Amino acid sequence: MANKRLIAIGEALIDFIPDKSGCEFYEVTGFSPKLGGAPANVCGAFGRLGGSARLITQLGDDPFGDKIIRELADCDIDTSCISQTDKANTALAFVSLAEDGNRTFSFYRMPSADMLLSAKQIKDEWFEDVFALHFCSVSLGDFPMKQAHYAAIEAARKHGGLISFDPNLRFQLWDDPEKLKETVHEFIPMSDILKISDEELEFITGESDFKKGIPKLLTGNVKMIVYTCGGGSAYAFTDNNASVSSAYKVSVKDTTGAGDGFIGSFLWKLCELGITPQTLETIDEREQRACLDFANAFCAESVQKYGAIPSYPTLETIRQQYGSL
Repeated sequence: MANKRLIAIGEALIDFIPDKSGCEFYEVTGFSPKLGGAPANVCGAFGRLGGSARLITQLGDDPFGDKIIRELADCDIDTSCISQTDKANTALAFVSLAEDGNRTFSFYRMPSADMLLSAKQIKDEWFEDVFALHFCSVSLGDFPMKQAHYAAIEAARKHGGLISFDPNLRFQLWDDPEKLKETVHEFIPMSDILKISDEELEFITGESDFKKGIPKLLTGNVKMIVYTCGGGSAYAFTDNNASVSSAYKVSVKDTTGAGDGFIGSFLWKLCELGITPQTLETIDEREQRACLDFANAFCAESVQKYGAIPSYPTLETIRQQYGSL
């Protein structure tokens, strides 16, 4: 595992976390800047557990971009594939928290520096040690970063990496929901692992019943669907089997980055098990369940704290609290 690396491509941004929860956005009187962005969070989860992680993105040549690079490096995330530009600023997201810890976002990203990363900036040698490439839909709009994703997926597959896709739908970033749906369906067949939540299922598949919706997603290269239900159960499906794991009941403070932490820790466990694109097709229920149990434990620890990467537990903490998962 030591010589295999998780690589994520997409946005890294500053999440502004409110100083109070359970109130309207206009009632918030202060925000704290925190490292965010789903691909960065997934790298953070993987790295927090002792894995090697690398982020591919572009930031503004501004203090927020400098802050992100510094904090990623402090999390032992490889920042050598991050560029900075003076053509746009680093993306920002202001977060508001409901009483149950769920959040809404207000994005400042029109455009942001990450959106301008181009395919020609992607280098083949970045993927020589790849275990998996992970990406989301936030950076798949009609701007250069979409083409950079094509190039990264091609390079990762060439070097034997798994392709992991979490649509992570952010409707407020798309003028046309149908364009978002079309784009998600374009990239699903390119992935080996698709992570989807219960809140996203009906939009993507047209089915509210996961027993009808999930089979529609096992298409193209897709070998595994990871289906999460917030504080409920999590499932993993392949053509051959299905596994389920119940979430741990804990006091939730903040769900920011919880879904990213889930897939990041799930991928870490797959890596620990030595899973490859070839063996993913034949993974057994015991191994699937082990990955789900581990990711649920990881998230249970995360949601009891504020923020994304700062809330992520270490492997030592997981083992102390939940045994040798």
